[in-house]
Amino acid sequence: MPPPRTRGTALRHRLAELRGPDVPAKALDARALAALAANPGCKRRAILDGAGVNKAVLADALGSPSSFGQSQFAFMRGNAFEARVKADGGAELLRLVHEKLDPGAEPPTRARVPQLDAIGPEGRAARTALALREATEAAAWTLLDHPMLALDVAGSPAFLEPDAVVVHPDGSWTVVEIKSFPMLDGSADPAKVGAAARQSAVYVLALEEVAAKLDPAPRVRHRILLVCPKDFSNLPTASAVDVRKQRAVTGRQLARLTRIEDIADTLPEGTCFAPDRPAAELTAAVESVPAAYAPECLAACELAFHCRDHSRTSGAVTTLGRSLRAELGDLTTVDEVLSAAHGESGDPDDPTVAALRRAAELRAEALENAAALRGQAPGSAAELPMEALGSATGGGAR
Repeated sequence: MPPPRTRGTALRHRLAELRGPDVPAKALDARALAALAANPGCKRRAILDGAGVNKAVLADALGSPSSFGQSQFAFMRGNAFEARVKADGGAELLRLVHEKLDPGAEPPTRARVPQLDAIGPEGRAARTALALREATEAAAWTLLDHPMLALDVAGSPAFLEPDAVVVHPDGSWTVVEIKSFPMLDGSADPAKVGAAARQSAVYVLALEEVAAKLDPAPRVRHRILLVCPKDFSNLPTASAVDVRKQRAVTGRQLARLTRIEDIADTLPEGTCFAPDRPAAELTAAVESVPAAYAPECLAACELAFHCRDHSRTSGAVTTLGRSLRAELGDLTTVDEVLSAAHGESGDPDDPTVAALRRAAELRAEALENAAALRGQAPGSAAELPMEALGSATGGGAR
């Protein structure tokens, strides 16, 4: 007789059914986790990522292809730069770690680079945990090249692969993130640095889970090393980036995620996101899971165009941005906002409704002034009140 199905195996079986029996799972990486943590209210992304659905392929099947992703040229350039940084047993990389993060330690003249090969992500994660423990006990510079870390996300394991993890002689651990965007005069694009910091914060969280299983628990440093090309060359340079804020925010947001099995239990029987399903059936399956679209999704999710179209159709105010949505309180659609502004609905004592009605009055007054200006005969503008003339020209009389 087959062994009884445990809760874990039952969830994996359910997620495989949602993905499609013959569809391979797409690994959930740190970049996707950081984007998921930035929008924890989106149950659609949570279940699709948890089930290992390839959202780019799904978007094509829905007729809303996405331009989100890295170009092949950028991918090849990044791999070439990373290989250069890690050449000669990672000598240059360890020199940068020593210079930027641990100058008081002995120079890394000779470092250990353990082999992390194993079968499957679970085997690689276990091999990485063993290598980290051995390196901590050895109290010597150790470079882990592409280790595998496991992180529990909404009840489902996610396997993450940072560029490198360095173990210091004092037993502490540092995440190393290697990017191909340039660092000009010691600084880089703030938006790209922020994205790298959020991605590294996920690795720090995963490392902390590994460290918590050791006694005593090693210190996971909250200053990561960001390695980039120097100016317009291919020479590596680095900067220490404090990710404590990103780590706290990401950890809090991931903890808020609804458990994947809870979302799966609410889906209709037979729901499947396999891209070979008929378009109407596939659209119904995707729409059966609530989404939380915002303009920021365009830079972080392959399904953003599809969700934006449906958000616009329903008139959701989140289409205009999360900040505006937060200011409108209980008014969730554009129709509700317009109705409250025109005095057709809403409590007049509500500050949001009062502000909307005041804004509508100011708009009507501005339109009346503009109409009055347009109705004047040529040369008669000087006869208008000074306030109207100033509001029309953007300043006072000239």
